[in-house]
Amino acid sequence: MKRVVMEPFYFTAGKRAVLLLHGFTGNSADVRQLGRFLEKRGYTSIAPHYKGHGTAPEQLIQTGPSDWWQDVVAAYQTLVDDGYEQIAVAGLSLGGVFTLKLATQRPVLGAVTMCAPMTMRTTDKMFEGVLRYAENFKKFEGKDEQTIHNEVAQITAQGMPSLAALRDEVQAVRDELDLVYAPIFVVQATHDEVIDPQSARIIYEGVSSDEKDLKWYDESKHVITLGKEKEQLHQDIYAFLESLPWQA
Repeated sequence: MKRVVMEPFYFTAGKRAVLLLHGFTGNSADVRQLGRFLEKRGYTSIAPHYKGHGTAPEQLIQTGPSDWWQDVVAAYQTLVDDGYEQIAVAGLSLGGVFTLKLATQRPVLGAVTMCAPMTMRTTDKMFEGVLRYAENFKKFEGKDEQTIHNEVAQITAQGMPSLAALRDEVQAVRDELDLVYAPIFVVQATHDEVIDPQSARIIYEGVSSDEKDLKWYDESKHVITLGKEKEQLHQDIYAFLESLPWQA
């Protein structure tokens, strides 16, 4: 059976551009369906892969938030270089954190955060996600169970030193929420099993945006872009984008 490796995407469709950002240990598959949905409605979208993501876990654990942020900025700059003068940004989980950070450092017409964490008391849960990623990636490679067990054990022993920096990054973004002025749509899954759902309220109450909205999705879990309510989410994000003051 052919194994399909996900790649970053760049769907060009119109003058309105949206930067789509995936989550920690995720890849462009997190937001590809959203990108295709927007493409059909005349929106251009670009989704980078953060360094180490979509690759072997041995590479992932050698990277950190400063590397991933460079990839976000590079994708934004690609849109600018290609002539897009107004850019909205939407991100899932860690991508939502980077969405907020981008809104404080670059011109952003509008922002969408989806299940973005604003608290991270411990890095343990994040490392559990790394180990799940490692196991799934090695299954995807077709390795046998014993090999997978041994290689995941090696990763467990190595750890991921940059997770402390990731925790600090989340806190740094939280500390500057009041610097976010762009219109914002805060999306949160009620049954989020990865982050504290109350992070959504922290974002909503912390930003300085005059135009802001918070919506809870009662049948969704953390990866809301691929969950039961994804079609409604697509419609809601589209409605938000349509409300922005795009220039003709």
